[in-house]
Amino acid sequence: MSPLKFIRPDLQAMQAYVVQTATGMVKLDAMENPYTLSPDLQAQLGARLGAVAVNRYPADRIEDLKHALADFVGLPAGHSLMLGNGSDELISLLSMACHLPGATALAPEPGFVMYALSAQFQGLHYIPVSLRDDFELDEAAMSAAIAQHQPAIVYLAYPNNPTANLWDAAVMRRLIAQVSAYGGWVALDEAYQPFSSATWLDEIKRDPEANAQVLLMRTLSKFGLAGVRIGYMLGRSEVIAQLDKIRPPYNVSVLNAECALFALDHAPEFERQAQAIRHERERMVAALSALPGVTTYPSQANMVLARFAGDEQVATRVFEGLRAEKVLVKNISKMHPVLHHCLRLTVGTPSENDQLLAALNNVLASL
Repeated sequence: MSPLKFIRPDLQAMQAYVVQTATGMVKLDAMENPYTLSPDLQAQLGARLGAVAVNRYPADRIEDLKHALADFVGLPAGHSLMLGNGSDELISLLSMACHLPGATALAPEPGFVMYALSAQFQGLHYIPVSLRDDFELDEAAMSAAIAQHQPAIVYLAYPNNPTANLWDAAVMRRLIAQVSAYGGWVALDEAYQPFSSATWLDEIKRDPEANAQVLLMRTLSKFGLAGVRIGYMLGRSEVIAQLDKIRPPYNVSVLNAECALFALDHAPEFERQAQAIRHERERMVAALSALPGVTTYPSQANMVLARFAGDEQVATRVFEGLRAEKVLVKNISKMHPVLHHCLRLTVGTPSENDQLLAALNNVLASL
C-alpha cells in the first residue's frame, strides 16, 4: 500500500516552492526591506508584545488592525478589507472562493508564482499569457485569452514581480472593463506599492464603478514586516463579506497584529526606510548600467532586473560567482523566455549594495 495513496496525483507532480539558504550571505534575493528597527523602537515593540494576552484567541485587536489599515490607505466609501496571513493566503482564499466547475484563473507571465500554484492547489485551470519582450502587457493576447476562457480571476501585479515595472494604465483599464463585463474579478496585486510612484487605489477612488470588480491586494512584507506575515485585500463591502466567510477565524495571530499596529503607529519611520531604498535603487541602476555587458530596466519596486551579455549560461555563471563571493541574488534566467540572461537583484542597504557591486565587478572580470 502506497503511503501517498490519498495524496492528489497533480500535487505529487508539482515542484515545491524553494527558499534559498542565506546563512553567511549578503541576502539580496527575496525583496525584503533590509532595515531593522532602532534599539529604542525594538524596546518599545518588545514591551507592547510582552503585554499581549497570548492566552486568548485573537479578537478585538484584529478589528483594531483592520480599522488602522483602513485609515492608513484611505479606504473608499462602500469598501471593506480583510486580513490574510500574508497575501499568499489571500490569493489562496480567492481561488477557493472562485472554484466553480470549469473555473479558470489567468495571469501574465513572468509573474508571482503563487498565482499559478494557488489556482492549481484549489482546482482551477490556470492560463498563462506571456508578456511582451519589453515586459509590457501583450494586450491583444490577454484580451483574446480573456474572451476565450472568461477567467474567474485575472491577476495583474502593479508593479510586477520580477520585472519591477508598472504596466500601461490605459491597457489595464481596458482589460479590467473586459473582465468586469462578464462578472470576473481582477486581483490587482500591489505588494511593492511602498516603492512605486503610482497606486491603483487612486483609480478606484476616481472611478469606483469602473473598478467595481477589482480586488486590491497589499502586504506589509515590503513595508518592512516580511517576518510578520500580514496581507490585506480591499474591495466592495458586499464582496469582501462573502470572501471573508472562508477565511479561517484566527488566521492572523495577535502578536502579528500587534506588530502591524506598532508599525502603522510609526509609519513615518518605515516611509523613511522606503525612501532610502528608492534612493539606493536609482544608485544601483546607474552603477549597474555602467558595467560592461550589463543592461538594467526601469524599476518601481525594491529590485533591479539585470541582463548580462553572453551565452545562454552567462546569468548562471554570474549567479554562482556572486554566491562564491557570499552575495545571494535570484537567478531567473530560466524562469521564462523573456527573462533570458537575467538576474533579479534586491535593493539592500548602501553597504550591502556596495558589496554586491564590488562582487559583481570581480565576477565580470573573471568571466
